[in-house]
Amino acid sequence: MWFILLCITAVLCIAVFYFKLTKKNNYWKKQNVVQVSDLMIKFMSSNESMPEVVKKIYDEHDEPFIGMTQGYIPLLMLKRPEDIQAVLAGDFQSFHSRGIVINSNDILADNLVFMSDYQKWKILRQKLSPVFTTAKLKNMCYILDKCSRDFVDFIEGNQDMRQKPFNALYTYTTSTIGAAVFGIDTQTTNTMESPFLEMAWKTLKPSMIQNITILMSNVCPFLYKTLQLKVFGEYEEFFVGAVKKVLANRRQETVKRHDFIDICVELQKQGMMQDPNTGYELEPTDEILAAQAFFFFIAGIDTSANTMHYTLLELSNNPKILKKLHEEIDKVFEGGIEEMTYNDIEKLHYMDQVLNEAMRKYPPIGIIQRLCSKDTYLPSGVKIAKDDIVLVPVFALHRDDKYFPNPDIFDPERFSPENHSKINNYVYLPFGEGNRICIGNRFGRLQVKVGLARLLRRFTLVEQNITPTFERSPFGLRSPTDRYELKLRDV
Repeated sequence: MWFILLCITAVLCIAVFYFKLTKKNNYWKKQNVVQVSDLMIKFMSSNESMPEVVKKIYDEHDEPFIGMTQGYIPLLMLKRPEDIQAVLAGDFQSFHSRGIVINSNDILADNLVFMSDYQKWKILRQKLSPVFTTAKLKNMCYILDKCSRDFVDFIEGNQDMRQKPFNALYTYTTSTIGAAVFGIDTQTTNTMESPFLEMAWKTLKPSMIQNITILMSNVCPFLYKTLQLKVFGEYEEFFVGAVKKVLANRRQETVKRHDFIDICVELQKQGMMQDPNTGYELEPTDEILAAQAFFFFIAGIDTSANTMHYTLLELSNNPKILKKLHEEIDKVFEGGIEEMTYNDIEKLHYMDQVLNEAMRKYPPIGIIQRLCSKDTYLPSGVKIAKDDIVLVPVFALHRDDKYFPNPDIFDPERFSPENHSKINNYVYLPFGEGNRICIGNRFGRLQVKVGLARLLRRFTLVEQNITPTFERSPFGLRSPTDRYELKLRDV
């Protein structure tokens, strides 16, 4: 039955897609904008990741913007920083939506990453922002430090994990986010034994089903909604149930744990959330808060694991940079320090440069898209009509030699104090920018720095020379099978 339904759906999608696409194949040409063929067709017929497909288009056309379609929806790729700034910040009211189609019954997809309802997004963003203040991160640092120590012991005692370093990093980022959301169970002796690991692997690993689902939501949103498809339906019972259970237990406690659940309990105690400017109200139900907790997993696990992965890969390719980073980390541990504090992590300035360069060369999210909510004009003069999509080619910008000379060279000095300020605004976008910049970017950076500091205190990397080959991912840059050899240090 499901096979027949899938075949019928596929035929209908192709028919609708072809009919509507033919009506849009001159859409941008009529505005005197260069127009190329459909982006989704290019991606589905390619063996490359979407950011790579976009970069090829970017490199092939010396134009300030490039028109195309995504399904039957007109899409415009932006190149000029002033246009990108308008979309992400200056004209945010016209571009607040990511343009991701979700169904109302998909509980876990109703989160800050996917949400298009502006008023709902705004009030949740305001209420959850306090999770990432400096004070909260300082209080949360003990959780990350405990996880990092367990992580290094886990690698040292598990030879198989050294053969699959990305799997080890994925275990670390899953465990740290799980601990930061739900706290550390006093019964748990090893935080790397996370109950969320299997869910994370299944949720975030690119697959043909995932690509088809994304294609259907773009090509045939009517059918996508009619069939009530869910992106994360498989995990609802497990994850919502976990949140409900922890919330119920936490309401009985008086000790603060400084995690996300603490924030949830406080929000529910305060009752109905209200926007003082508009009067919009939203009840902080267990389901709404579970979706936001889930957002930390889908937004943070893969991106942070990839950032650590590519940092270690480039360090193994660049022994002089690795040596300099080792020296900085060793200074933090002078005097036999055991527990790392927030202030200790803040001393790792060269590590910041290394991470910034890793995220330039391999941005956590390779493309950013926004849906236009009302007719408007870009600073360049091009009209963007309601329901058009604009695309910011992050990976392509990060590898553009106009902004980053010798872009394929790994050079942390680009982000030294004297050089960082010279980088153009809105061409370096590892966390996005503007009103919808990644809400957890400071937590993500802290999580990565703590993990790398502990790992590179205990281990070094064998020199090698490797260039990654990326998976066929619709959003990011992934190469989980790439390896580097960790070797115990004598410290």
